Amino acid sequence: MAAQRQDLELVNVTKRYGTALAVDAISHHFKSASYTCLLGPSGCGKSSTLRIIAGHETVTSGSVLLAARDISNLPPARRGTAMMFQNYALFPHLSVIDNVAFSLKMKGVDAKERRAQAGEMLSLVDMTALADRLPDQLSGGQQQRVALARALITRPQVLLLDEPLSALDPFLRIRMRTELRRLQRELGISFVHVTHGQDEALALADEIVVMNNARIEQAGPAREVFNAPRTAFVARFMGGHNVIALPGGHFAIRSDEVRVSAPDTGLMAGQVVAVEYQGNHVSVTARIAGDQEVIALMPDQHFFNEPKIPGDTIGLTWEQSNLHELTA
Repeated sequence: MAAQRQDLELVNVTKRYGTALAVDAISHHFKSASYTCLLGPSGCGKSSTLRIIAGHETVTSGSVLLAARDISNLPPARRGTAMMFQNYALFPHLSVIDNVAFSLKMKGVDAKERRAQAGEMLSLVDMTALADRLPDQLSGGQQQRVALARALITRPQVLLLDEPLSALDPFLRIRMRTELRRLQRELGISFVHVTHGQDEALALADEIVVMNNARIEQAGPAREVFNAPRTAFVARFMGGHNVIALPGGHFAIRSDEVRVSAPDTGLMAGQVVAVEYQGNHVSVTARIAGDQEVIALMPDQHFFNEPKIPGDTIGLTWEQSNLHELTA
């Protein structure tokens, strides 16, 4: 007999705070054993959505389903979900192992068993050697690992992560992305991860859900959302795209697909307004007709063979097949 799928589903979920609309009738199906990132700017509704799934916020209307069971009105501990908070929320007076074991203690699990289970979780996140330390004796990355172990010890069907990497330095953030992805694959459970970082979402997610103004603007596989944005908002927010008004509508074109040429040989001319060296390429921003700006990424060797400075007139060209029409 096949194992039951642990799919998570939101059905017309709405959340109001008085007259303020935080989540506006969103529906989405999260596939079992997938890594999904809720992505969007501050105030778009992504954290409210996560808290609704966790049971830390009530729904105004709509339903939250997990494994075809309506969990909308269940308390957090009975949902089959676990949440890792942005600030980790570790108990400062408890050791690492006691922090991890705390939820089992609340359930009445005896001391020997809960320490054994906590030890397994610490091994999973490579923190066994620091089991007896207090939280303030740990680095930010180590505290994050403890918070992960504490969330995972409840054996959730879905792990919810609220901007878990935001407090880490850039180098550690990249390292911890790898760790999160490894854990998700090893455990085979669904992770739902809130972030405002496009790079983070692209690096981690099987699926990206882009939110804007309390609604889902676009959802799909990470590569699809990046390469085929449906709206100008998604194209701009994901980064790496120009949004250009042309006869027939608005179009997106990736910056790395725009080529710089002599002024009289491009599809259109533009005046350089900014140049930024970015390592293996140089970002050249030019103003075109209609006071629009277009960014082209030039290979650094190409740029330094033919340098451009603000005020220069250049040609801009691209393959017409790389233009992507936007719906809004």
